[in-house]
Amino acid sequence: MNTLAGPQNVESAKEGANRWSALLAKLSVDDLTDHFLNRVLRVPGYDILPLPSSEIRRTGAASFAALIRGLHQGNEGSSGRAERLAIATHVGVSRARAGIPIESLMTAIRLDFSILWGELTSIADDADAGLLVRHTDRVWDMVDSYASQTQTTYMAERERMHNEESSVRQGYVAALFGEMRPPAEMLSHIADELRIAETAPLCVALAIGKEMAGLRVVVASAAQRDAEIFTHHLGDGLVAFWPCDERPGSAVQEAASQISNLRLGLLKAVQGIADLPDAARLARELAHLLTPEDSEALTMPVAWARIARLRLAASGSPITADVDAALARCGVGERARLIEGVRVYLSSGSIAASAEALFCHRNTLMNRLRRFADVTGVDVTVPQQAARLVVAWA
Repeated sequence: MNTLAGPQNVESAKEGANRWSALLAKLSVDDLTDHFLNRVLRVPGYDILPLPSSEIRRTGAASFAALIRGLHQGNEGSSGRAERLAIATHVGVSRARAGIPIESLMTAIRLDFSILWGELTSIADDADAGLLVRHTDRVWDMVDSYASQTQTTYMAERERMHNEESSVRQGYVAALFGEMRPPAEMLSHIADELRIAETAPLCVALAIGKEMAGLRVVVASAAQRDAEIFTHHLGDGLVAFWPCDERPGSAVQEAASQISNLRLGLLKAVQGIADLPDAARLARELAHLLTPEDSEALTMPVAWARIARLRLAASGSPITADVDAALARCGVGERARLIEGVRVYLSSGSIAASAEALFCHRNTLMNRLRRFADVTGVDVTVPQQAARLVVAWA
């Protein structure tokens, strides 16, 4: 049958509480802090003194004092929790700003338990064994709670730092594409802030419409591997640029390979950040030249003829009006065969490869090319004359 605690149990509990308070009173914050410093300065991340030793000592002493006050039975009110939270907040913020790795910080904080517990066991008597066992969880829970609060604050501060840095860096990226080009001195500063050489060869991609989603996915995947690809919304498109990196297997090289498989405009080896605005405009032009037949990025080696055709057309200069008029005098069947033969030949410049693609004898193809020259006056075996058709039919 259960009964209320008798006088002897009450007296025993009171004696235990008094003995626990007596043990805590014997703890020296200065000695605990000295032990902590001796050990924490050997923890990777702390061994190069990222903070003044006076700061580490000050916060170490404050945390031990707060933990000891909290361990006194009946002294765990809201003020005690608020005190430890204030210390945890300061430690989390200052260590995040100092660049101490989170693993090192957690190792340092959990030293508090081993040092505190080691000191308690050294000053306790054999008769205190049961008392220590009863308080083990309490000591650990308090240290662990302090560690969790510090970790939460640290991670929040790191996120804040990342957002601040991203915002500043995004501002520099935006300045590169502003209406007014940054002066040379500003360009040099921006390059330093973005951690790229001012004249480093850059790759520039621009996606429009629904293709922007694919580009964002590649950029995010690269960031997970610590490879930074800079992005900026420019008019109707998303422009991305990064230092060229051809090292096989590098995160940037793999991202570049993935981007080349997207339907967007792509320029390689742009010479430095000063040329980025012009490169972005040209990349946009390439993106707008994509056709349903294009399944990957459009580059200048592939699209130069399309651009030339559009610009010549915009200038009002007819490119092949004479050729079209001459071909119109041929019968429909002959005209189709001549155009097919010339197009296939222009794609490779090889009689043998073109004849194979057309499933005809090479002499048959050569006869078609000669006939085309007779009709139009354009000999496609002469590069200068063939260039006109390459542009017109791009």
